[in-house]
Amino acid sequence: MPQAVTFSGVYTALVTPFTSSGDLDEAALRAMVKRQIAGGVAGLVPCGTTGESATLDPEEHVRVVEIAVAESRAASRRVTVIAGCGSNDTRKSQKLAALVKKAGADALLAVTPYYNKPTPAGLKAHFTAVADAGELPVILYNVPGRTGVNMMPETVLDLAKDPRIAGVKEASGNLDQACEILRGRPEGFAVLSGEDSLALPMVACGAEGVIAVISNEAPRTYSALIAAALSGERTKAAALQKKLFPLMKANFRESNPLPVKWAMARLGLCGGAHRLPLVPLSASHHAAVESALLAAGLLDEKGQVTEEAA
Repeated sequence: MPQAVTFSGVYTALVTPFTSSGDLDEAALRAMVKRQIAGGVAGLVPCGTTGESATLDPEEHVRVVEIAVAESRAASRRVTVIAGCGSNDTRKSQKLAALVKKAGADALLAVTPYYNKPTPAGLKAHFTAVADAGELPVILYNVPGRTGVNMMPETVLDLAKDPRIAGVKEASGNLDQACEILRGRPEGFAVLSGEDSLALPMVACGAEGVIAVISNEAPRTYSALIAAALSGERTKAAALQKKLFPLMKANFRESNPLPVKWAMARLGLCGGAHRLPLVPLSASHHAAVESALLAAGLLDEKGQVTEEAA
């Protein structure tokens, strides 16, 4: 039985930095992880969609997780590492689950298999197999806009009966669907928003937090927003949502992680390189992302990086 892990707060879906030659930039990754921990996030989610996991080879995948784990353990405040192990090949997902467990991950994030479009029975068999192989708590990831399959609340709640299935990252964009899961979930099953802009209303409905993109750029401010929401500080949470909302939307002007990686490079936090088939953010979107960084307080009126971005 996997050791129980409590999930609450902000978990950053980490960008994976690459050098200009396309290699993993370990120095930038270490600096990013340290900044996240200093910014107050509850945890790190390496090797998800935002981390371009589809173009990482297994050795790189494990190395990214190892670095996140090492920096967490070295910090004065240890955070939870939820390692991505998603694939549309169950055997590959199982192998990744076992590898990231050995690398020190605390839990697994497993996306619904994309392209194959499995039935509910197939989804249950897939996630059960991943749990068997990883021997860690599993967070399900439902993101139909990217995978082509919407895991319905009935399937999530059926899987939630397995104590190894610890929660769900719900990114259908449908609050009613999230509420159905919240209404029927067993005690201890975590519901985390997979949409940054919907995390506040989902917390109001009973969710525990969010696996976020925007916390790459603004870990301190977004952690404060979710903490305020969880503690019932409605006015503070609403004010911070207003401040960050333009950046939440700008991060999806093109496919994630193109905007957030451009923003991270603009803030001097990593390079802006991607691996094909992704290419850098279109120039037509640069001004909008820049404006959103200004609204979020990460750039000043002169375009200088602020202390809030440090």
